[in-house]
Amino acid sequence: MNVPAQLRYTKEHEWVAVDGNVATVGITDWAQGELGDIVFVELPTVGDSVEQMGTFGTIEAVKSVSELFSPLAGTIAEINGALDDDPMVINRDPYGEGWMIKIEISDPSQLEQLLDSDGYKSLLETV
Repeated sequence: MNVPAQLRYTKEHEWVAVDGNVATVGITDWAQGELGDIVFVELPTVGDSVEQMGTFGTIEAVKSVSELFSPLAGTIAEINGALDDDPMVINRDPYGEGWMIKIEISDPSQLEQLLDSDGYKSLLETV
């Protein structure tokens, strides 16, 4: 299982990559594997506000529908429109082309509340 060291993680299995004041968010390799074939993703609208650990959408797989949680508070700066046509890109490339949203971060100190890769690997040992 792939857990890139440069990312931060939530206990709900989202990942975050930060570039300046913008955070790119997706679900982890473990999460996509547990969900199975992803058939639909509902994402927010650019300009929407999100709260840390508030829901920002849903992801639907063949066997379940799950909520998506925002790792950080801020404003939606961009969504991955490619997921409308091919949501299974999340299964193929969860840390790359399968990203979901970009957030303009309102409180960078919230990053400290997220797990680093070692913390996320330890979490996975308990599930």
